[in-house]
Amino acid sequence: MPLRALALAACLLLSACASGPAPQRSPLARWTPSPNESARRPELIVLHHTAIPDMATSLQVLRRQGGDDPVSAHYLVGPDGEIRQLVDDGRRAWHAGASRWGIMTDVNSASIGIEIVNDGHSPFPPAQIQALIALLNDVTQRLGIAKTAVVGHADIAPVRKDDPSVYFPWAELARYGFGRWYTLPLPPAPPGFDAMNALRLVGYDTSDPRAAVVAFHRHFRASEGDALDAMDADILVSLTR
Repeated sequence: MPLRALALAACLLLSACASGPAPQRSPLARWTPSPNESARRPELIVLHHTAIPDMATSLQVLRRQGGDDPVSAHYLVGPDGEIRQLVDDGRRAWHAGASRWGIMTDVNSASIGIEIVNDGHSPFPPAQIQALIALLNDVTQRLGIAKTAVVGHADIAPVRKDDPSVYFPWAELARYGFGRWYTLPLPPAPPGFDAMNALRLVGYDTSDPRAAVVAFHRHFRASEGDALDAMDADILVSLTR
């Protein structure tokens, strides 16, 4: 093939690759574009533990095709701090399942899922947490997600899930600005304070009150108690201010 023809073919190939996915437009409508638009983007980051203690098996599960309930996540963080990306940030990963956070009900479509290799019964190694913090810095800055919009799987699905477990160091993440956290000294709850309503304002689905309280305790008190006490009320006052 002549050199000029090769160059033309290369240009056409590069143009096709750069064009990306075909636009989604109705054949019934005349395309009359408005400049007042922007790309859809995630608004939430959901943290999980894999319930599997090693990286290799976790990768197999998150990349497995077929089956009754295939799962995936955008990122996987190993115990030694290795980070793998499995799904493009602009694509929908299957990590949240039936879940809710505030008024958000299709969490998969509006979130980034990060799986953390952990069996669910062990502390998270420092190297892993530091890698996660670096990843959160990267993702929130690139995608414009609020640093406080970081939650656990148990927060968005309190009836079904318990990850990333009571061992996860939410307070450490909060020192870097990730996730919502309370301030000290805690303000006292006023008389008649409605703690369950405050849980709803934070974002929890309280249709099962006990499950919501347990999820709140996992996140903010590293425990699994199912009854709210005076300190919980004070924490909720701080969170909802």
